[in-house]
Amino acid sequence: MDGQRRIARPLNRRGHKGRIEAALTSLNARIAARGFAVLFLGASIIAGGVDGGAFQYQGSPFNNFNGRIAGLFGMAAQDIRIAGLAHHEPEAVLSHIGVRPGGSLVGFDAEEARVLLESLDWIAEAEVRRAFPNSLEISLNEREPFAIWQMDGNYAVIDREGVEMSGLNPLSLRHLPLVTGKGANIAAADYVNQMEAIPDVKLKVQAAARVGERRWTLYLDNGVKIALPETGAEAALKKVAELDATQKILSKGIREIDLRTPDRIVIA
Repeated sequence: MDGQRRIARPLNRRGHKGRIEAALTSLNARIAARGFAVLFLGASIIAGGVDGGAFQYQGSPFNNFNGRIAGLFGMAAQDIRIAGLAHHEPEAVLSHIGVRPGGSLVGFDAEEARVLLESLDWIAEAEVRRAFPNSLEISLNEREPFAIWQMDGNYAVIDREGVEMSGLNPLSLRHLPLVTGKGANIAAADYVNQMEAIPDVKLKVQAAARVGERRWTLYLDNGVKIALPETGAEAALKKVAELDATQKILSKGIREIDLRTPDRIVIA
C-alpha cells in the first residue's frame, strides 16, 4: 500500500503470559471458593445430623464430629478444670452443661452453664469461666450431706437446710442421722444440735420421727422410744441422760419414756 510494507508488531509475550496467569488465578480462586462452600455445607449437614443423633452409634466415624471440626480452629474443650467436687464425679457436671473433653466449645455460654449447674439440687453455687479458645474453669460449692430423710417409704440425702441431694445414694451414707416424717428435713438441723449436748444418748438413737411437724419421738437401738415435748426438748433429754448415768434407766428393759408433759417423766 503506497509502496510501503506494514511491519507486524512483535508479540508482547510477557503481557500475554500475565493475562493467562491472572485468568488461571481467578479460576483457581473460584474453584477453591466453591469447594470450600461445598465442604462447609457438607460439614454443616453432618453436624446437624450428629446433633440430632442420626450418626450416634458405637463405632460411628462421626462420633465427636463437632469437636473435631472445632479442634481444627482451636475451639475444642482441651483444658477443663473443675474445683469443689467432693461427692460427685466430673462427668455429672459436664453432661449437665453439654460439654465433654475434646468436644466443641463453639457457642458455649458460661452464664447459661452457671444457671444450669445451680439448678442441680446438690449444687449451692457455681462459677463458670471460659478462657478462649479451648479452656474451661468450673468452681462449685457442693452441698454437704447432713442427714437421711425418710418420707412415705422413700429415702433421700439432705443438707443442713433440708434440701434433697438427689445425686447421692442414702445406702452409702448410713452413718448420717436418720429423720422421718413430714417436715423432718427442715427441722433436722435443730434436732441434731440438741443431740450434740447429750452424746451418750445420741449414740443410741437409730431414728428420730417428726410428729405433727411439732415435736420428735426418738427410737433407740435397744427398742426404747422417747417422746419429746414440743418445747424444751434439750432440757428434757438432759434429764434422761442424767437418769441413765445414775440409774442406767435405758438399760432396765423399759419400752417408753414420755417427756411430753413439763416437769414430769412417764416410764412404761
